[in-house]
Amino acid sequence: MAVENIGKRDLIWAMLATLFRIGSGVLLFPMVLSMLPSETVGVWTIFTSVTLITGILDFGFNQSFARNISYVFSGVRSLKRDGHEYVADAENEKIDYVLLKNTIGAMRYFYSHMALILFVFLAVGGTFYMYSLMQNYGGDVREIYVAWAIVCIVNSYNLYTLYYDSLLSGRGLIKRKNQIVLIGNVAYLALAVVLLLCRLGLVAIVSAQLVSVLIIREMSRRSFYSTDIKNGLSNVAEGEYKSVLKAIVPNAVKLGLASVGGFLTFRLSTFVGPMYISLSDMASFGITLQLLSVVSSLALLYTNVYLPKVFQWRVENNITQVRRTFRLSMLLVFIAFISGGLLISLLGNWALDVLGSDTQLLAGGLLAFLVLHYYLETNMVNATEYLLAKNEVPFYKRYLVSGVVTVILLFVFVGYLGLGVWGIIAAPMISQSILQYWKWPYEVYKELKS
Repeated sequence: MAVENIGKRDLIWAMLATLFRIGSGVLLFPMVLSMLPSETVGVWTIFTSVTLITGILDFGFNQSFARNISYVFSGVRSLKRDGHEYVADAENEKIDYVLLKNTIGAMRYFYSHMALILFVFLAVGGTFYMYSLMQNYGGDVREIYVAWAIVCIVNSYNLYTLYYDSLLSGRGLIKRKNQIVLIGNVAYLALAVVLLLCRLGLVAIVSAQLVSVLIIREMSRRSFYSTDIKNGLSNVAEGEYKSVLKAIVPNAVKLGLASVGGFLTFRLSTFVGPMYISLSDMASFGITLQLLSVVSSLALLYTNVYLPKVFQWRVENNITQVRRTFRLSMLLVFIAFISGGLLISLLGNWALDVLGSDTQLLAGGLLAFLVLHYYLETNMVNATEYLLAKNEVPFYKRYLVSGVVTVILLFVFVGYLGLGVWGIIAAPMISQSILQYWKWPYEVYKELKS
């Protein structure tokens, strides 16, 4: 048994799941914008950014676990700190169930501890942050605190069970994974609409998110543990999961440090912004950012779907297939941002007007600047995925340096010079343009001789 075959059906389901996630957001937007005041929409933007803290505490382990699960299903017999074993014909290799069981044990151990840390951090530090913001909030403060309590629970549980995502991705169950995401999003949309109609405000949205996560995780568990997998795991004794952690930790930590740098570079502004910019302006920035996040997700769809096979091709030393996939992925990122940027700039505010929204997108110049920034960021992220396929993380130092530079520029531009949203966008773009945007696509082209 090797990594599951990945083809057009997997890509189609991934597109359907992504498009429905977009569609559910579009369908929910009118209710959110019409039933919630602009200040509350700004708080919602902050809530959506909390999930990024989950990504930081994951510290790169989700991608590392998924990559190593793919190696296991490709026939390797041991996991390495750097690089990987080469297998002549991964299609004919059998799974090392001892190694698989140890890897699953390592994932459970890691995420149980990280989830506890996240919950304490959100419950203490996050609540204090929300308290400081609520001093100038004109709406129902009690509603915000109840919603925040649910946010703490849903994000902690989501992190605790994140290894199911690694298991499905690593095994190559891309179609099934996206079917589950689709079902979870249907449940989220339906419940959110019902609860919003019950006038529950932000509580409606975060409660629907909690139910959606519960559904997705349970279906993921059932999907991965097929009869063959359960039988194979039951026939081997409990191993030493710490040996797996020792192999995975070094690169996972490097990837985690890169994630911290990425958070400082690209997401810290969501938390710093409200200190200097009105919640109404933050709402415009947040909505624009969410739309571009959708474009970015679509742009990376092809790469994310085929990554398990890229891992297998790396194990087989099939550079021709890796090169072909990388070239097409870079082209698709470019096409996605050209088309998506035009659609947002031409139709975005018109659509918001039709929906009766009091919140508009960023103005033309700001929007164009942010689209360019997001394209360069997505293009770079796409390239780093192909570098990671070798089980190497050469970019973590530059990510960290770029993050520190961005933070300094952010406080200078926004806090000292008062550049507002312009400063929020310019700080990371200047830092990244100097250090990273050109570097990693070039490294992949050089390595693959593209």
